Amino acid sequence: MTSTIDGRIDAAEFRQVLSHYASGITVIAGIADDAPVGFTCQSFYSVSTTPPLVSFSVMKTSTSWPQIRDTGRFSVNVLSGHQHDVSNTFARSGTDKWAGIEWHRSPQENPIIEGTVMWLDCEVVAEHEAGDHTIVIGHVRAMSSPDWHHGSPLLYFRGSYRHLDDLTG
Repeated sequence: MTSTIDGRIDAAEFRQVLSHYASGITVIAGIADDAPVGFTCQSFYSVSTTPPLVSFSVMKTSTSWPQIRDTGRFSVNVLSGHQHDVSNTFARSGTDKWAGIEWHRSPQENPIIEGTVMWLDCEVVAEHEAGDHTIVIGHVRAMSSPDWHHGSPLLYFRGSYRHLDDLTG
């Protein structure tokens, strides 16, 4: 058991402890200057069913989020188990993240990545500052139909990509 004398938590140790919580991997995306923009995000969750609200957290240093925020809307693409490369690509800065990515526009004109488990089309309704991150709340305006849903999600656990099959038994 780790204890602190002065109440301070070491950032690296905090990150390591939180790695024991499995999370899904998403790509938050939008259109800026008529071009797709996006970033990998693992801090995504549902907030409310009535009205349908979701949330994610993004680093304040993100260069992609300000471009998406300015449009007032975004998509959430939940990556499938075989999309490790998509996650890695969208986690990088300064590269053409969309090169080789098959996608189309959602009803709200946001990028929907082919092969994902599911997607949501959202409107930004609130942002809250939280340490080195911004918490974004989105109102879901459209979503994938049941015939879109296929495969299982890509997970992140203990510093590695995982699949649901990895965690059974």
